Amino acid sequence: MTAVPAPAPASLGALFRICSTTGLKINAQAEGLIKANAVAATVSLLIGGITAVLVLLTRWQVVHLLPADWFYRILTVHGMSMLIFFILFFEMAVLYFASAVLLNSRVATPRLAWASFWLMVAGAVLVEWMMWTGRADVLFTSYVPLRAHPLYYLGVILFAVGALIVTGIFFGTLVVAKRERTYQGSVPLVTYGAATAAIIAVITLGHGAAIYIPTFLWSLGLMNVDPQVYRMVWWGLGHASQQINVAAMVSIWYLLGALTIGAVVLNEKISRTAFVLYVLFISMAAAHHLLVDPGLSPAWKVWNTSYAMYLAVLASMVHGFTVPAGMEAGQRLRGYTKGLFEWLRKAPWGDPGFSALVFSVIIFGFLGGITGVTFGTEQINIIAHNTLRIPGHFHATVVGGTALAFMGITYYVIPLIFRKKVAFWGLAKIQPYLFAGGMTIFSIFMTFAGTFGVPRRHWDATFAQAPFSVQYNPAVDLMVGLMAIGGLLAAVGGGIYILCTVWSVFFGESIASLSSAEIRALPAGVPAGMLRPPAPVADAKDHGTLSRGTLVLVAVFLIAFIAYYFVNWKLLSVVWKVG
Repeated sequence: MTAVPAPAPASLGALFRICSTTGLKINAQAEGLIKANAVAATVSLLIGGITAVLVLLTRWQVVHLLPADWFYRILTVHGMSMLIFFILFFEMAVLYFASAVLLNSRVATPRLAWASFWLMVAGAVLVEWMMWTGRADVLFTSYVPLRAHPLYYLGVILFAVGALIVTGIFFGTLVVAKRERTYQGSVPLVTYGAATAAIIAVITLGHGAAIYIPTFLWSLGLMNVDPQVYRMVWWGLGHASQQINVAAMVSIWYLLGALTIGAVVLNEKISRTAFVLYVLFISMAAAHHLLVDPGLSPAWKVWNTSYAMYLAVLASMVHGFTVPAGMEAGQRLRGYTKGLFEWLRKAPWGDPGFSALVFSVIIFGFLGGITGVTFGTEQINIIAHNTLRIPGHFHATVVGGTALAFMGITYYVIPLIFRKKVAFWGLAKIQPYLFAGGMTIFSIFMTFAGTFGVPRRHWDATFAQAPFSVQYNPAVDLMVGLMAIGGLLAAVGGGIYILCTVWSVFFGESIASLSSAEIRALPAGVPAGMLRPPAPVADAKDHGTLSRGTLVLVAVFLIAFIAYYFVNWKLLSVVWKVG
């Protein structure tokens, strides 16, 4: 999973250090940029987490914490801080790690890299300032004709330009590594997946520029923007930005599998082909946000939410099999061969990197994947759109899937890059369980509440002061209450992650001077993949025979998928009074 180091030019020797655990040559500039972006991501996560609790306690009618104006303000902050700032800052760190670190290379243009980081920070701070001061109460989507202060749009543009520059530096670093021969053979699969994320990022940020620059001019009164055009182009940013997450998340799955239990890659060509399918087709999924819009033709809607889009679904299903199958094969090759699931039972469940990996795959696949494909169907979308089913879906994908994978890799980044022990190790070990359990409960019951018609984005779902009466099934109160409990549990897990991360980075015990043997002798604070690195195994000719347990899990997934899809068509027939 990592590139084989090649000798660096003598003049560059002072710019690198050798990792005592992995043997990789880590460039000093890359290390600093990873640290800076990771810290910015954590700060954004903290802001997003606080606002998440405030939104949750308002949606829970028993508490109904915030007044209407502050609810929409805080909901705007939550969306931007989580979906844009936290995710993209972390993904910038992933790009530097997957290029410079895994390829033993220097960063192509370090000065420009630091300038782009501070440009992103300036844009994020400007957007946060506009949101918190009430000059951008336009929600995450900022649909025209809702108008924010011009500085809000300017901040988004600055942030996007900074991120776009980083993607360029990523590709430049790949060129530097190739020319200076810092690795041998093909780039690692993790780097290949990160390149996929970077390509999707360019497409996504291009959509952002195409719509936010005109909207900025519109906010200054210099031109008009058609609302339908805005929605169509904006979702090329709003949804596609989450597809960057998918590619980055899957890359981290492969990396965590290798680091934690020495997972093997069943077939490099198949995994790489699946990443290519992401590049070609995954951005089409943005169209499912427009299925109820009257301005787009049925043919456009059907084409963009079926047919070609399902090739991106195929890619996710390929990764959803190859990642756990590679984990099973790696375990079986190391002697865990009894029954269907000894490889899973005897895995290092006390390693937060491993538990986060497993929960990320399960939540993303079972909750996020099944609901996403179902709601993306044109006919079914009409009964799911603008209900709590939609945020129930994307909290499973972006939070339960992507954010949890990011949390898992952090427990390896802290000792490998920051060279610190993970603080509060006992809490760190249970953190993925709390976060994953809470997010599972939250997503399931939010989706169920939406099935009964509870709207999303509405300050008072009961419409208490409306001139009409809205009656929900009595079960809705229970569902919303359980949703709130799950959300609060996930917030506790997120808080523990932030505590462990911040304390480790700024106040943690350094392991920089320790040898590899001394690190492995530490009683706590370092994940199992570093204390007891997976033993090398001989490559098996037929990995397919080593993945019997995964085939059973895939069968369970497909049965759940078919059942949920059928139930939604049944619900649709009830709405249409068919039969």
